Amino acid sequence: MNRKKICFTVLIPVLVSWGLQGQKMDFEEYNPTSTLKVPEHIVERAKFPFVDIHSHQSRMATQDLSELIADMDKMNMGLMVNLSGGSGENIEKIVKNINDHYPNRFVVFANVDFDGVGSPNWSEKAAAQLERDIKNGAKGLKVYKSLGLRNKDVNGNRVAVDDPRLDLIWAKCAELGVPVLIHTADPKSFWDPMDGDNERWLELKTHARRKRTDTDPAPWQQLIDEQHRMFKKHPDTKFINAHMGWYANNLGYLGELLDEMPNMYVGIGAIIAELGRQPKNASAFFEKYQDRILFGKDSWKPEEFPTYFRVLETDDEYFPYYKKYHAFWAMYGLDLSDQVLKKVYYQNALKLLPGIDARIFSTK
Repeated sequence: MNRKKICFTVLIPVLVSWGLQGQKMDFEEYNPTSTLKVPEHIVERAKFPFVDIHSHQSRMATQDLSELIADMDKMNMGLMVNLSGGSGENIEKIVKNINDHYPNRFVVFANVDFDGVGSPNWSEKAAAQLERDIKNGAKGLKVYKSLGLRNKDVNGNRVAVDDPRLDLIWAKCAELGVPVLIHTADPKSFWDPMDGDNERWLELKTHARRKRTDTDPAPWQQLIDEQHRMFKKHPDTKFINAHMGWYANNLGYLGELLDEMPNMYVGIGAIIAELGRQPKNASAFFEKYQDRILFGKDSWKPEEFPTYFRVLETDDEYFPYYKKYHAFWAMYGLDLSDQVLKKVYYQNALKLLPGIDARIFSTK
């Protein structure tokens, strides 16, 4: 055997081995840099002052609010709505901290503990406590996804979102003129089989506790239907459906729901990736339902807000999202008009939130 043949005989298995090693790269590790060269418009500061209707601040009763203000001012956030107010004394402390330092820049929502449902006079007591919280300065009610998923009554049964024992709470919000921001269920993909057809496979792989089944605790559609029945039963209560009610991937149907339930509004927190992959469809949706959509971010990470601004304000093409496990696709800008932007950024929120000083949102 000649020397060249011997060399190739030895080298080929090595080359094949190297090739196979490349092919074995995990999906999570494969994140190639795009070679596409298109115009870019990085938006670090929103075009207009905005209300973040969906924020969570667990230390607001005692924290130095100037730390938040610095980040808010950088991005042009006029008002932050802290949905994690709790109840009773905690609400009072938060409102005092706000009023003592930045009375026009923060709003707090109260929360109800649904774990006691079914105990004597629970409904009346819960509604009365909520009324005290509102009179003490809370501007609305935030309902966590634990209602429907985890909350149990005194007999150990799941508390449905439309449980009639909660009716006094929704009615109290209508009476007091405050909105209810409610998060029900999670993306439907969390209930779907965890296979190659599931768009949220990577998220479920990296966050295994998010996986659900029809018996853990109930089918997705059942939870969503419970929420919608509750909305319809209380037409005088204004409901802000967090995360676009998990229908940002089906805006046609979401539009039908908005037409059917005029007391329902939607927030865009944590679903900007859905909007950014359908710019024409989403832009048309925002135009049609411009009076019913509110800006919100959910998790407090100031470095992530520019992606929201860029999707809403620019016509940029094919730019990255900040969490691959949420979305492995690229974003496109909706290029919304100033009229629509102003409504989404602050005007719609100011109509729903009572007693807000709107002067900070005056624009030329």
